[in-house]
Amino acid sequence: MKSNWSERESKAYIARYRKMGVNKDLALRVYTTRLLGRDPALVLHGGGNTSVKTRVKDRMGCPVDVLCVKGSGWDMGDIEPQGLPAVRLNAIVELQNLDVLSDEDMVNAQRCALLDATSPNPSVETLLHAFLPHKFVDHTHSTAVLSVSDQNNGVQICRDLYGDRMGIVPYIMPGFDLAKKASEVFAQDPSVDGLILDKHGIFTFGDSAEEAYERMIEKVSLAEGRIKKAKNKSLKKSLVPVCLPASRAALCEVAPIVRGLLADISLGGGDSIKRMVLDFRTSPAIKAYVAGRDLGRYAQTGVVTPDHTIRTKNWPLIVPAPAKGKIDEFAKTSKAAVDGFVKRYHAYFRKNNRRLGGIKKELDPMPRVVLVPGLGLFGAGASKGAAKIAADIATNTVGTILDAESIGRYQCVGEADMFDLEYWSLEQAKLGNAAEKLLARHVVAITGGASGIGLATARAFRAQGAEVAILDRSKKMLSHATGTTGAFGVVCDVTNPASVKAGFKTICEQFGGLDILVSNAGRAWQGRIGDVDEKTLRDSFELNFYGHQRVAQAAVAIMRQQGTGGVLLFNTSKQAVNPGADFGPYGLPKATTLFLMRQYAVDHGADGIRSNAVNADRIRSGLLTDDMIDTRARARGVDKREYMSGNLLGREVTADDVAKAFVDLALSEKTTGAVLTVDGGNIAAALR
Repeated sequence: MKSNWSERESKAYIARYRKMGVNKDLALRVYTTRLLGRDPALVLHGGGNTSVKTRVKDRMGCPVDVLCVKGSGWDMGDIEPQGLPAVRLNAIVELQNLDVLSDEDMVNAQRCALLDATSPNPSVETLLHAFLPHKFVDHTHSTAVLSVSDQNNGVQICRDLYGDRMGIVPYIMPGFDLAKKASEVFAQDPSVDGLILDKHGIFTFGDSAEEAYERMIEKVSLAEGRIKKAKNKSLKKSLVPVCLPASRAALCEVAPIVRGLLADISLGGGDSIKRMVLDFRTSPAIKAYVAGRDLGRYAQTGVVTPDHTIRTKNWPLIVPAPAKGKIDEFAKTSKAAVDGFVKRYHAYFRKNNRRLGGIKKELDPMPRVVLVPGLGLFGAGASKGAAKIAADIATNTVGTILDAESIGRYQCVGEADMFDLEYWSLEQAKLGNAAEKLLARHVVAITGGASGIGLATARAFRAQGAEVAILDRSKKMLSHATGTTGAFGVVCDVTNPASVKAGFKTICEQFGGLDILVSNAGRAWQGRIGDVDEKTLRDSFELNFYGHQRVAQAAVAIMRQQGTGGVLLFNTSKQAVNPGADFGPYGLPKATTLFLMRQYAVDHGADGIRSNAVNADRIRSGLLTDDMIDTRARARGVDKREYMSGNLLGREVTADDVAKAFVDLALSEKTTGAVLTVDGGNIAAALR
């Protein structure tokens, strides 16, 4: 492992933070914390912490000795000084004199010792940092160290590797007991450079930030060297492939099936289904891992470090390899695999909850990682972000276990220890317990989404917690739209069948499937119907009718594979029911699209797919430009302001109003085949 320490950068950190009133110690602590946190081979999604013992002034201006330690919720890769809250060192160190300290009392003591009560909770390993005498203390979950220690004889391997330079601490769940034990191990030989926490991670320390960091790099490098020199051939035997690699095209068939099977339908049907969002990963190493003959052993043993269990559960779901032309068989056998996973999880919970006196409440039993032989792996979560975290950890796990198997035989902590971490209140607190937004866990695709009504609709769905894919022809406009909304951009021309197929394939690859389609793309061709040429009509139908049919058909295919229903929402326009003069080329295909919406409601209601439309009028957008507003106003003999507010309410209707209507229809679980009018009141365009 290469050291990234830079004297120039360290001085720059000191200078930068000095201007903010941050002392040299804390500035260097931020610097090396970021060095560690930006390397996924050391730190992954909260899997580590750092500290520095220094002196600062309290509110009264009096100097006080403190421990600045990583706070809950902060990422080491981009941490700031406020992410290392200061606790009064003496108040924490004196806890070492206790024989017993509950988790609740430990958290309370740490919060009471904070200099600033508004600071985040100090790390659950604050006491371990405090009980060690060194100024700088670093802790990571190095994949190389885990590969070495995650063995039946991991302690002995570590002793042989590190000799007397590292203390070895037996596995104990983080908290007071671990801090006490680590302190005892250090006291036996205060000359050590750090501590190996068996099947958990590694601590290094020093009198300077550079010394603690360089010791971490050195000790991890030794573990990497041990792996590289491994002569054991059992890994090759374990990885004898049991299936042929599947093509990337198979992903589009597999992903919606997997996503549908991971949806928790125990809450009922419709939108009360608890869906998952997926994140797919593959590589030569992942493909070798998921196709290995011994996959059922090494992948089901457990997490490489117990901290991962709150993100990934204790073991992944393994589904059968998808065979070409047998997707229905894959769906059937995969459902049996999911059912088996859930049954196993229930049994795991009952067994371990009995051990604890039945005091725990079972978490949802659905897997967070899915291994697909021949293809790769999926991370699953309540959001794309959560799915990425699960996939990151799963990818990290693949490398760690492959390295562990090259040394000997992978073996992590036992089931009881994994359960205790998974159901530990202090670990669950990392995930937060905020109520989910109304459309969390839903994937939405919006055509023509880079401007006007489409862009407003993307913002509205994002505000309700949905994952949004914006489809548009313009790369430039897509870039701006995704940058302002946080949505995912897909270049797609709805008049091109190949482009539509590729676009929805990309959505499946990105999110695993689709729940809501807002078919919005359109353009307003004009002309007197008795004079207009046939090409104009055909061009308009191609976009304003066939474009809607293409994307709806693609969406329905995905929704049916998922088996969890879905929603189709069409932008049909007032022209569909109340034609305006010289607007026939636009109104005719829009009227046809209105009936297309109803046909989908009739034909696919049995699939749980709802189909509705929004009938809007006079919305400023790329379709209704200032020039067109001027033209239409003159045609009606009014000024532009009167034209835009020419409705029963006398108010101009905006793209945001239309976006809200789309969201409302998406949330209306018992409504299908309906048209919602958003025009400020136009009786001629009103429907039942």
